[in-house]
Amino acid sequence: MKFIYICTLTLNFNSNPPHTMTEKIIILDFGSQVTQLIGRRLRELNVYCEIHPFNRIPVLDDSVRGVVLSGSPWSVRDSKAPSPDLSGIKGRYPMLCICYGAQYIAHRYGGEVNPSIAREYGRAIMHIKEQCPLFEGIPSDSQVWMSHGDTIARLPEGAEVIASTDDVVNAAYYIKGEQTWCVQFHPEVYHSTYGPQILENFAMRICGCKGDWTPASFIESSIESLREKIGQDNVILGLSGGVDSSVAAVLLHRAIGRQLHCIFVNNGLLRKDEYESVLASYQDMGLNVRGVDATELFLKALEGISDPEAKRKAIGRTFIEVFDAEAHKIENASWLAQGTIYPDVIESTSVNGPSQTIKSHHNVGGLPEEMNLKIVEPLRSLFKDEVRRVGRALGIKNSLISRHPFPGPGLGIRVLGEVTREKLEILRNADAIYIDALRSTPAPEGWQPASGAAATGGTETGEGFLTLYDCIWQAGTILPPVRSVGVMGDERTYEYTIALRAVVSTDGMTADWVHLPYDFLAKVSNDIINKVRGVNRVVYDISSKPPATIEWE
Repeated sequence: MKFIYICTLTLNFNSNPPHTMTEKIIILDFGSQVTQLIGRRLRELNVYCEIHPFNRIPVLDDSVRGVVLSGSPWSVRDSKAPSPDLSGIKGRYPMLCICYGAQYIAHRYGGEVNPSIAREYGRAIMHIKEQCPLFEGIPSDSQVWMSHGDTIARLPEGAEVIASTDDVVNAAYYIKGEQTWCVQFHPEVYHSTYGPQILENFAMRICGCKGDWTPASFIESSIESLREKIGQDNVILGLSGGVDSSVAAVLLHRAIGRQLHCIFVNNGLLRKDEYESVLASYQDMGLNVRGVDATELFLKALEGISDPEAKRKAIGRTFIEVFDAEAHKIENASWLAQGTIYPDVIESTSVNGPSQTIKSHHNVGGLPEEMNLKIVEPLRSLFKDEVRRVGRALGIKNSLISRHPFPGPGLGIRVLGEVTREKLEILRNADAIYIDALRSTPAPEGWQPASGAAATGGTETGEGFLTLYDCIWQAGTILPPVRSVGVMGDERTYEYTIALRAVVSTDGMTADWVHLPYDFLAKVSNDIINKVRGVNRVVYDISSKPPATIEWE
């Protein structure tokens, strides 16, 4: 069952995790596609949590306040279904068991789980049978979201039902004498009206969490942890100009100062004037940055290549060669720092085993093993929203923190087909007009900032007016390999088309196109056609993801 949800975070954070952490909740992942959302919801409460595969349960120390069991695509009746040993958890720690988790507790501890007469998917009204800490402050009848093909026919030993729906008698139950709470619905998804309240009741009332995990506390504990880990060693960090690597750089700089050596490679596929402006921004922040203009090397590597995957490989291979050469100029380097964030960690340690591909836009994958560098990832437990909040707490300029995601291969995959100097120039100029217009145009009344964004118009402090750019998760231009006939003055033209793209999303997994105002689109189209030589037509992409993707290649 696929869920499409919208989630806005308030305060959040984490690191490797900091050794000074005083409280946390462990989430055991059984393969649900919305397990991350459980973590996001808890972090909205400023409660630190970690997601671990069910078959890699961590050592539960004194900092653990509770455990959550996620949903799963499996049936507990399947011989290959996840079946962890909970003997060290159940009855010892508070537990919230969601969907499959609730069914597993019933199946494992004396209850009975049978196939549902009819599959139970979608909205349902939960009727609370008994007031309890888990349902404190929740109306007796409220909407929840079901997603299962099995149902609990008989409760486990010592259990008592606390809520039902019209079709599910044992929609929620608890085990008397211990803090084990089980629900057959998904409180973490948007469609469960009081789901956030249920999770708050579990974290605060039942687990006793204080909700004091803030950007300031994360920064303090991370700096201490990084200093202890790195000592007097030198660290190399490949900057991309994006939010993740920038925040990682500033955090490391706070911890180890000039021991951090940053490398910013210009691959010739950046936006207009981006290499110079970003490099200047880094130097203003006091970072030790070495800029490397390798434009010619990348353009030569891309000559004659039109296949998207071949272009990606050529760009990645060239980057590795350039980065490796520059890194070897730094003496006594022992660490390679990366801006890896929590969704990437989860993907690579899923219940299905480690990921087979390294995402080049998240880390420097494929570097020669002979570099013999240890890895440090100061943001590896943060969601993107949290990275932005930490960045603001570190004092990084809002224009950098609020930057949209940008693909690792850059304009190399936005110029469709073979990449040439001429096409890059056309696309850069059109893109600059579009992005500048988004940044300078006030958002219509009622529009909201994108997840983790802040108002940027007219100020670097995040206190200015809300712009269209602030309300968009990602925007950019595409140059298709298509020329069309046009008329300019008394002359017919045969020139390129520029496609505009703008989407809203929380994580890039699903996205919807932005309903930009017609007058804005009209002005941008007119400006691009008049000011960018070689363009006579502008179109706007109104496809969502799925079925389309955010990028065209």
